[in-house]
Amino acid sequence: MADPKLRTIEGPFVALGPSGVAIRDRLKRLTAEDETVLRTVGDLLGSLAGTDLKARAAAGLDHDSAQWAERKRALTGRSSSRWAGSITKATHDQWALARRCQLAHIQSLEAGIRTIVHRLSLPVGERGTRWAPGGYRTAQEWFAKTRRLHVLHDRLATERADREAGRVRVVRGGRRLINNRHNLAAAELTEQEWRQRWEADRRFLAADGESHKRYGNETIRVTPAGEVSLKLPAPLEHLANAPRGRYVLAARVSFAHRGEQWRDRVEANRAVAYRLHEDTARGRWYLTASWTIPPVKTAPLQTARAGGLIGVDTNADHLAAWQLDEHGNPVGRPRRFDYDLSGSADLRDAQVRHAIIRLLHWAARRGLSLAIEDLDFAAEKTREKHGRKKRFRKLISGMPTSKLRSRLVSMAAELGITVVAVDPAYTSKWGAQHWQKPLTSKDRKITRHDAAAVAIGRRGLGHPIRRRTAPPPHDQSDRAGHRTVQADSGAPGREGPRPRIPGPRTRCAGAGCGENAGNQDAQHRSGRPAEHGSWQQDPLPLSL
Repeated sequence: MADPKLRTIEGPFVALGPSGVAIRDRLKRLTAEDETVLRTVGDLLGSLAGTDLKARAAAGLDHDSAQWAERKRALTGRSSSRWAGSITKATHDQWALARRCQLAHIQSLEAGIRTIVHRLSLPVGERGTRWAPGGYRTAQEWFAKTRRLHVLHDRLATERADREAGRVRVVRGGRRLINNRHNLAAAELTEQEWRQRWEADRRFLAADGESHKRYGNETIRVTPAGEVSLKLPAPLEHLANAPRGRYVLAARVSFAHRGEQWRDRVEANRAVAYRLHEDTARGRWYLTASWTIPPVKTAPLQTARAGGLIGVDTNADHLAAWQLDEHGNPVGRPRRFDYDLSGSADLRDAQVRHAIIRLLHWAARRGLSLAIEDLDFAAEKTREKHGRKKRFRKLISGMPTSKLRSRLVSMAAELGITVVAVDPAYTSKWGAQHWQKPLTSKDRKITRHDAAAVAIGRRGLGHPIRRRTAPPPHDQSDRAGHRTVQADSGAPGREGPRPRIPGPRTRCAGAGCGENAGNQDAQHRSGRPAEHGSWQQDPLPLSL
């Protein structure tokens, strides 16, 4: 009977492959005039995007297709129909993202309120259990949490009212960057550097692709040879250096990654979306190309399990992996793929990519699928749940679970490796309980993370994590000599003699009386010499 305190464990499933592709290349050898034109166009379209976002946010839940068309007509006269379409679509996506974040914030507030109410209902100093936190440690902390409870209730009421009214709060350029303006010393920025980054992030230089149009995009066009040109808005057509109000950049692009796929698309006039962005810290301009792809056909779960799996445990500084056969038994030695998440965002991303590609190459050499945890620490990061465990909260907040999972699935699809996602419940705990000690030897020390990788792989294979437990030695039939696992019929030596154990086997038999139990010639069995001895009576004939 299942323990009611344990949460329900979902079954494993095959993770879906990526549905889109994005590649980036640097715009080299741009002239000063090119950069001036790009900044001018981006500033104009950015101001239009801000105006459109304000109009969309004011409409709230009453927005419909007619209002969308009206917004697009208003932008068309100030730019062009294609730029207007790109701006309105980007505004719609930004508003929808803000609504999803608003819902997640409401759920986080509700979880914090439930935790505080539960802990306030307990006596001060009461210890918690494995399943629920206890009361607060001191009366002062209890009083402080009562005040925080009122603050969370007010915030929740405000967020619920905004959601019912359809109000969202969006900062074009990012809320973090605008908050850095109030503390430039902590952000290690000067006022001029902050202003340049703020203006660069608020520019709008993105255009969606269109199939059956020339090179897949009429607004920002990139030829197979790498020539980049863009359609100027109506107020800036006097800056054009090419016919029909277009401006051709002096830079050329050549995508090193997926360049052949991109070239095939633009030569076939298939839709490709482009985005131009300036990196003010490096003084560089980049072009990002993206397009959708059909969902990668994933293998069935039974096919992914054939031949075994590689269980992968995600940790704050490494990936722990162990190969398992189809019966769930660990094979060989565990592997560890380290990465460092203490540097900048680009460095962290490169570290994660390097660890993943080493893991995938190791799996490809063995021709096996991967089993990973379907992790989500959204409910585990709140300070109400863990209280003073700031170090633990920082640890789980720094783990790039969602980015690592999406990047692993995307990179595995390119190598034809199937990824099986499993429920992460109790994998570390049960793995250490059932597998860490049995797998540890004199020359091999098994960590808790290695044991968790075994547990993840067994759950991906559909086997229980718990190992088969041996009976107590003195309760076994052969007095500490009985085999735990029954041998197969074809196993060599299965009928061999048992080892002689000193002492009586039963109350009426002396020591050593059962030592010839393995002598099959002395038994009455078919095919043995004892069957046709002179002392044995022949069977009566059934016929003459």
